[in-house]
Amino acid sequence: MRRTRKSPLSPLWAALAAFIGLVVLGALSPSVAQAAEEPGTKAAGLHISDGRLVEGNGNDFVMRGVNHAHTWYPNELGSLADIKAQGANTVRVVLADGHRWTANSASDVANVIAQCKANRLICVLEVHDTTGYGEESAAGTLDQAADYWIGLKDVLAGQENYIVINIGNEPWGNTDPAGWTAPTIAAIQKLRNAGFEHTIMVDAPNWGQDWQQVMRTNAQSVYAADTTGNLIFSIHMYSVFDTAAEITDYLNAFVSAKLPILIGEFGGPADQWGDPDEDTMMATAEQLDIGYLAWSWSGNTDPILDLVLNFDPAQMTSWGQRIFTGANGIAQTAKEATVFGGGSSDTQAPTAPGTPTASAVTATSANLSWTASTDNVGVAGYDVVRVSGGTETKVAASTANSVTVTGLTANTAYSFAVYARDAAGNRSARSATVSVTTADTPAGSCSVGYRVVGEWQGGFQGEIAIRNTGTSAVSGWKLAFTFANGQTVSNMWGGTPAQSGGSVTVTPASYTNTIPAGGSVTVGFIGSKGATNTAPTAFTLNGAACVNG
Repeated sequence: MRRTRKSPLSPLWAALAAFIGLVVLGALSPSVAQAAEEPGTKAAGLHISDGRLVEGNGNDFVMRGVNHAHTWYPNELGSLADIKAQGANTVRVVLADGHRWTANSASDVANVIAQCKANRLICVLEVHDTTGYGEESAAGTLDQAADYWIGLKDVLAGQENYIVINIGNEPWGNTDPAGWTAPTIAAIQKLRNAGFEHTIMVDAPNWGQDWQQVMRTNAQSVYAADTTGNLIFSIHMYSVFDTAAEITDYLNAFVSAKLPILIGEFGGPADQWGDPDEDTMMATAEQLDIGYLAWSWSGNTDPILDLVLNFDPAQMTSWGQRIFTGANGIAQTAKEATVFGGGSSDTQAPTAPGTPTASAVTATSANLSWTASTDNVGVAGYDVVRVSGGTETKVAASTANSVTVTGLTANTAYSFAVYARDAAGNRSARSATVSVTTADTPAGSCSVGYRVVGEWQGGFQGEIAIRNTGTSAVSGWKLAFTFANGQTVSNMWGGTPAQSGGSVTVTPASYTNTIPAGGSVTVGFIGSKGATNTAPTAFTLNGAACVNG
């Protein structure tokens, strides 16, 4: 059974990753999904509206919870009460369809749903047998998983308010992940043709981490294939997502396109593949109001990812403390689904905030402040949105009446506004907007470190670290250098190359676009070479010479 630490790569790929930096290829060819067109049919229960998961009454529902390995520990269903006691509003329950592990029976699944409801938890049900299909020889198909769900239709029907059907866990490995798209669409349509109206969740390929951007690239076509529009995408974030830029770039691409998404699994402790940036995952999920479900309550073969040891909430691990009581954690951010009667009698919204004013505007950030709102009970916080025509994008949240908006582009005009919200979820009218134009950032001082990571006959892997030694951020940069021995760049991650003879220019990827003052970004590439492979000795950034080293 698979109860060990989550790995984005098989052992074979992991060995290769050590040589060619495979994990870094997570954003090799990102493609921004186009704006989603939402079909008109709505389910009676949990469903998607305007790119977001909402309850049957239209209230926004943001999942905050954990994963529970039920199929391997069927006698630990009492853990649902312990999970609820920590403040969770959702639990993702591991089931099996019988292909790899013993199938969970209809009566068992009915009991799981009943226990979730008794503990006032929204229940995400997932089939685990599909994990790593195409690379894991024991894995089942999404079509087989769909048949399992159809066999449970009598148990699942009528539970649309309380459950989400996650067709199959991590349903594709790293072998030909492009093959994920068609079977995913087919499985969705098979369930819809069988009469299912539930919200359906689909996991990404690449063991859930989508480092080759297949789900991201094809999300719009997959979403459009669901005639109900009640589909949500699930990205699993482990060591592939070890930088803030990778996390924010991926999640914002979906949210901006109004394609529903959540972090269906994630880890924090470092492993041999990297150190996931769980702080950014949780902070970004809170900023964007999207769900997250931590892996996992207990029972991992390697207990480093156990939130509690031995299914005992009194033995909470440091990972559990981070998830439940840390910044942006479950205790701080989870709100119980109103279907359980957890709604507040407070129906009065706060007053609109004052028009924001901007100060300390740089090339990549701006401080906004506004006159505080008032409320009959109390203002819980503020959401800052970027306004572009009729479109709003949430860019920051604050409990005070000021915030610094970051990640902006130099010499660009923006329009911002603010909403206030109270503890009951009531939201104010929008404030008036403020226009902000960011500063133009000239090239600052810089240094460049170039190294050859590995060589083989006719080829090599190189790495370029660009450090900003100036006092302000550099955005939209262009790096230039020259190869002396006829080397050519054939593949690059972290940037986009252009080459004429020996002269090479590199422009940034979305997640390396800004180099903060005192910070650095890294670009990696695969190149071809002859017998000699001399390193470039001179580099310029935006036309200004950089120190070599």
